[in-house]
Amino acid sequence: MENQTIDLDDWPVTTEFDYGDSAPCPGTEEKNTAAKLLPPLYSLVVIFGFIGNMLVVFILIEYKRLKSMTDIYLLNLAISDLLFIFSLPFWAYYAVHDWIFGEALCRILSGVYLLGFYSGIFFIILLTLDRYLAIVHAVFALKARTVTYGILTSAVTWVVAILASVPGMVFHKTQKESTRCTCSAHYPTDATIFWKYSYILKMNILGLIVPMLIMIFSYSRILKTLLRCKNEKKQKAVRLIFVIMICYFLFWTPFHISSFLHTFQGLLFNSNCEIKSRLEKAIQVTETVSMIHCCINPVIYAFVGEKFRKYLYAFFRKHVAAHLCKKCPNLYREKLERVSSAFTPSTAEHDISTGL
Repeated sequence: MENQTIDLDDWPVTTEFDYGDSAPCPGTEEKNTAAKLLPPLYSLVVIFGFIGNMLVVFILIEYKRLKSMTDIYLLNLAISDLLFIFSLPFWAYYAVHDWIFGEALCRILSGVYLLGFYSGIFFIILLTLDRYLAIVHAVFALKARTVTYGILTSAVTWVVAILASVPGMVFHKTQKESTRCTCSAHYPTDATIFWKYSYILKMNILGLIVPMLIMIFSYSRILKTLLRCKNEKKQKAVRLIFVIMICYFLFWTPFHISSFLHTFQGLLFNSNCEIKSRLEKAIQVTETVSMIHCCINPVIYAFVGEKFRKYLYAFFRKHVAAHLCKKCPNLYREKLERVSSAFTPSTAEHDISTGL
């Protein structure tokens, strides 16, 4: 099927792309592991991530009407997760077969994957700063946390995320390597080391170090402010903050450590094929685990909020349960009215103690 789609004889023949300075290792075992592990896990991430984030988008637009800065950031976070998810079916197929989707899709999907990665992290940072302003600088937040500023900062964030993703799009290309048709990063011959190291360092710094520093600073100040008050809702916000921090670093830290060790293995220790094989497997596992975070985002940033749960309940009553029980629409309409009556105009802006 693949040979009918693409004529491999017309492509330049290269050796198998190798991240180290020594002769390439076979890598057969890692490829077999990826072929078995990645497709089912990617499929689960796509299904649950798509459903969860689409629900967030629908509820934010249909019920919350994007009336706060937090809503704007939540919407953009869901969109970035959906972008990330969009590329996964192609990578799942590629884990088992050769790359058959052509040069253009290789570059585009690599860029989309990185765009979802960077934009998701940036909007998590913005949500952290949003909570910081709302709780620590509540008076200033009344002027700063507006929909207009939310849209402007979101637009700037997308521009920065696109710029951060451009190198990945530029350097990814399709080639015939040994017996396979691949889509992978190939850096200029005269600057391979520079681009390879800078690519991973940028990912580690923007994806782990910067968010960690901002979250530690912001949440430490938030906790200090909240612990002065015995308000029950604010105590719930303390627990939510710990969930946010733990989930982010639990899902993403192993991947960043694995990618750093894999790239700098020649500088850090004496590398051989066995070590390379273990690092390749570690990247496969930790990258898949990190992808699960886009399924968790709807839960920790949206559905944990009390009002979001009520909106979700109203959504299922109106769009799901009513269709499943067409014989009793009046019953569901009556219950919907009771649920909707709990949402007054004053609830458009969620209580700043939860940030949602």
